[in-house]
Amino acid sequence: MADTRTTYHEQRDQNNTLRLRQLLKTLPSFSSDYFRAISNTTSTNTRISYAYDIRVFFDFLLKENPVYAKQSMDDFKLSDLDKIQPLDIEEYMEYLKLYKDNEENLTSNGERGLKRKISALRSFYTYYFKKQMIKTNPALLIDMPKMHDKVIVRLETDEVAKLLDYMEHCGDSLTGQKKVYYEKTKERDLAIVTLLLGTGIRVSECVGLDVEDIDFNNNGIKVFRKGGNEMMVYFGTEVEQILTNYLEYRKSITPLSGHEHALFYSTQRKRIGVQAVENMVKKYSSQITTTKKITPHKLRSTYGTNLYQETGDIYLVADVLGHKDVNTTKKHYAAIDENRRKLAASAVKLRES
Repeated sequence: MADTRTTYHEQRDQNNTLRLRQLLKTLPSFSSDYFRAISNTTSTNTRISYAYDIRVFFDFLLKENPVYAKQSMDDFKLSDLDKIQPLDIEEYMEYLKLYKDNEENLTSNGERGLKRKISALRSFYTYYFKKQMIKTNPALLIDMPKMHDKVIVRLETDEVAKLLDYMEHCGDSLTGQKKVYYEKTKERDLAIVTLLLGTGIRVSECVGLDVEDIDFNNNGIKVFRKGGNEMMVYFGTEVEQILTNYLEYRKSITPLSGHEHALFYSTQRKRIGVQAVENMVKKYSSQITTTKKITPHKLRSTYGTNLYQETGDIYLVADVLGHKDVNTTKKHYAAIDENRRKLAASAVKLRES
């Protein structure tokens, strides 16, 4: 029998499509051509991010550029893009470091935020330039923000064990409502953290899982990667056991209408969200280490590090983590190779002591 359910990903894309249509009403009218053009090569999440980022650029022109001081968003014409100079975009980059949004809230961007917003603007300009609808592309004439490598924060092997042990047994010291809440969420929380540590999937992929996405015959889960690609990710016996325990507990939950297929539920009996998982990971991990800020992404890094240390196969790590470019993986895990090379210094003895 055909599966006629509307999946989480389909519903998310439908909601995002409606949200994007509303966002486009807050941008210059010619912007719709660009977003229509990239609809077949980008995800709905990406297009929404681009819409917000490009709107910031036009807001900047209205607020900071005297030429547009008396205009509104609706007054922008495609020909205005040709009036922008590289210096204007450099001023925009400086503006992005700290500015007030439309609600007068202070907003700041670090290196990654700057790069994302300039990348969005470059993509925007490039579309119209390639279509010969504008004559200039000043976004290509400025340097992209420099990105500094960050130290990979991850849990050590003993910390992983401590975290899982704590999650299993910390209820022994709880009383009252805290104990009731712990017992209510214990199996779910343990299953989520074990799954993240045992597969390296993204938190967005985790919350998007339906119960039908688990294949115990092959010990795999079907995930939707960035860009909408579908992929089977496999798990070991530890994950299998924890998931089995959770699914038994899950039978006792009566979900709200429309959430029947979700693998993981919130305490409101709806599909759990990314923020809830982030808060849960922070709550437990803070009891294990006070020097590391552990997030679901750090659990993903922990898995990637362990897999690379065990296999030494950077291409396998890139494939399992869903990195499109292996250089991304190499950059993140190069420090491990550096440590291995340092070991070589003491591995060879020139004289017996």
